[in-house]
Amino acid sequence: MRVKICGMTSVAQAEQAVAAGADAIGLVFYEKSPRHVNLALAADIASACGPFVTVVGLFVDTPREQLDAILRAVPLHLLQFHGNEPAEMCEAYGRPYMKALRMRPEMDVNGALVQYPTAAGVLLDAYRPGVPGGTGETFDWERFPETSPRPLVLAGGLTPDNVAEAVAVTRCYGVDVSGGVESSPGVKDPALVEQFITNAKRG
Repeated sequence: MRVKICGMTSVAQAEQAVAAGADAIGLVFYEKSPRHVNLALAADIASACGPFVTVVGLFVDTPREQLDAILRAVPLHLLQFHGNEPAEMCEAYGRPYMKALRMRPEMDVNGALVQYPTAAGVLLDAYRPGVPGGTGETFDWERFPETSPRPLVLAGGLTPDNVAEAVAVTRCYGVDVSGGVESSPGVKDPALVEQFITNAKRG
């Protein structure tokens, strides 16, 4: 089980997550998010993670020029697209990418998955109108596909208390958490992070 702790806002948070066993950390480049980081801080956080931890950049319909500037400044390993980006836009940067799909009630999940054949993975997240992620809400895990052409990551409303069950129900490739391990928006609680990782990998 792979665990990503998203929404890092300090070097100390990232170092604590890595020490607790996180496989990946996420940096948010969406300015409306309370977890948004500027380029200098993002570069410092990425550099502090070491060579064996995946550093993921989260984007929401980011203009090409802006994203190119971020890639020049921050050593990202994986791009995570949370907006309405089609596959050709995700592929345009020549980097491994993960596409987030919000689980709208009417969405054909399998149909949506095949639209991103080159994705390193696909993240399935809870749906709330107008909110591209970080809702703190779960979706019906029974909708999680039993098979998929790409590795599937589960997100949405995960906490130390429910992540083991989520892993058992969905048999996902990995889990992604942000608000579920925070004491306030953008402030990770080291004890919650450690418990989340332990419970996810135990599940």
